[in-house]
Amino acid sequence: MDYSENSGGYESMVWVNDRSGNEYACYIDDLKGYESFEELPGDLRKKCLDVNTLIGTERW
Repeated sequence: MDYSENSGGYESMVWVNDRSGNEYACYIDDLKGYESFEELPGDLRKKCLDVNTLIGTERW
């Protein structure tokens, strides 16, 4: 993942779920103009982080 294009911190991120319930942390600017995670083009999806890979399936 390439985070160099986004210089924002925690406050510039949003948490979104896909239709399967997986949670992703994405930069809010990358989501502008899209209604759902599934609408994001592949290059923007790659910039999102699958939160479940960090914390498992349990909420923190």
